[in-house]
Amino acid sequence: MRPGEERPVEGGACAAVFEVELLKLRAAECIDEAAERLGALSREIWSEPELAYEEHHAHGVLTRFFESERPAASWVVQPHYQLVTAFRAEWGPPGGWAAPRPLHLGFLCEYDALPGIGHACGHNLIAEVGAAAALGVKGALESLPRLPLPVKVIVLGTPAEEDGGGKIDLIEAGAFKNLDVVFMAHPSQENAAYLPDVAEHDMIVKYYGKASHAAAYPWEGLNALDAAVLAYNNLSALRQQMKPTWRVHGIIKNGGVIPNIIPSYSELIYYFRAPSMKELPVLTKKAEDCFRAAALATGCTVEIKGGAHDYYNVLPNKSLWRAYIENGKKLGIDFISEDAMLNVPSGSTDFGNVTFVVPGIHPYFYIGSNALNHTEQYTEAAGSQEAQFYTLRTAKALAMTALDVIFKPELLERIREDFKLKLQEEEFLNTVE
Repeated sequence: MRPGEERPVEGGACAAVFEVELLKLRAAECIDEAAERLGALSREIWSEPELAYEEHHAHGVLTRFFESERPAASWVVQPHYQLVTAFRAEWGPPGGWAAPRPLHLGFLCEYDALPGIGHACGHNLIAEVGAAAALGVKGALESLPRLPLPVKVIVLGTPAEEDGGGKIDLIEAGAFKNLDVVFMAHPSQENAAYLPDVAEHDMIVKYYGKASHAAAYPWEGLNALDAAVLAYNNLSALRQQMKPTWRVHGIIKNGGVIPNIIPSYSELIYYFRAPSMKELPVLTKKAEDCFRAAALATGCTVEIKGGAHDYYNVLPNKSLWRAYIENGKKLGIDFISEDAMLNVPSGSTDFGNVTFVVPGIHPYFYIGSNALNHTEQYTEAAGSQEAQFYTLRTAKALAMTALDVIFKPELLERIREDFKLKLQEEEFLNTVE
């Protein structure tokens, strides 16, 4: 049964829509009621930045937050869920459900920081948005005399987005199994329901040469630094034949010890990005040829090691982000146009991998500053009081969209169809049953 279905015919669909809108208002009220606690949560994470897989403080702050929510024990919290700094918090109506299977909605929290500059990508706000939206949905559903259909609200704490790919670890551990739709939002300079975050592959390249005295008998050496420099220049030459949508960036991490010793070892770190997982292997193959050519030219040996995880491109789900835009506009959010949305430069995220196993939305939101992500100025903005208004407004839009998913079965069906279509376009099979 859906809201309004037991009403007389004269109420009809209009009554059902009205009831959903009332639930959205209640969700927003619940978020406002928790605003002080949510702001404190964000500030605690922001004030003690931690790197990937080391977010012990943030993990503790978030798990205690859900454990202390009223009424007591309303959230079932699993600390250290599959990963040491991951967690799962789950809410469902008392008594559970015999049948049918509940609809599982997931809200994701990130909370790792960047080396040297702290929360310059605003992951403290991502954690706050995920927690706030989940509280809003829970509060709205609790306001009903009885739930008309089975629903579970699940919050996943997902560490290591900046380095390593914690969500990918969690996918492989089965944490996303049985989730129907997932929600999160990321701080930015504008409001966008979707940005085309791209696929990304890491490489560590090591050259092994032979040390020798650089002045007395350099001919006895094999210069590993020369190999690194040639590789760097090979990739620079390749750029002329690269597609405009490809990105290559790297550093020489190790280039020798002292000038009068021919370097016997060098190391480079490179990131490669392409719009899709179909294109990414084409780019990485060309790069590997550049690395091997440098080894051949210098007589060095080369070791090429890929990162533990590739970050997949984020699959758009138009039905989901159009519902989000509709709800966001009711709250006064001014979104960039769809054309601009699809042509804004973007980065990469392990949420992309999530969108290959479950339908999801990853909108971006303005936080009151024009500072750019991954700068000290953005760190300051992410910890500001001004950012709180925009963060909680975004959480309300996510919660309202989640309520649409719950109470509008035709929307959920369209979301699932969009998901299947995008997987077919990417020539990927959904590996989560």
